[in-house]
Amino acid sequence: MVHAVHRSDMHTFCKPTQPSIRLLAGLGVEGDAHMGVTVRHRSRVARDPSQPNLRQVHLIDAQLHDHLRTAGFAVSAGELGENVTTGGVDLLQFPTGTRLCLGVDAVVEITGLRNPCVRLNRFQTGLMAAVLDRDECGNLLRKAGVMSVVLAGGVVRRGDLVTVALPPAPHHPLRPV
Repeated sequence: MVHAVHRSDMHTFCKPTQPSIRLLAGLGVEGDAHMGVTVRHRSRVARDPSQPNLRQVHLIDAQLHDHLRTAGFAVSAGELGENVTTGGVDLLQFPTGTRLCLGVDAVVEITGLRNPCVRLNRFQTGLMAAVLDRDECGNLLRKAGVMSVVLAGGVVRRGDLVTVALPPAPHHPLRPV
């Protein structure tokens, strides 16, 4: 289920909660600073502004906020820069190419993991380390949500259902984008 939706027309770390957001196919969240066919994240634009925008919509499961609050951080929906906060959907478990139907019409395709950056520590000291972990083999785990592109546009609101469609096998694990 969708717990909350967020957007900001400026490159701000936190995104204010909105009553609804409109996803535009191939672009992202209408009115959001990261909307576009090509990259909009400042560091990526500086490297190569012609790269495709694989980060049109950022999604985080509300369980991450709960985990961070338990660890002593004061965070709530939208404060980690996500556009959509979900609940009951373990986003990090899905393979690349998983499609999420958000509400009635909108469909996004997961392109990869959000790669946490030092801006997290500027928001709250130690937050970056809190969204990183290691598995039993020592591999780095990123827990700061997933990035996606919009396949079908539509309005998304709090309370909308999230339906999951896995891509055909073979499945490929999520990688940072």
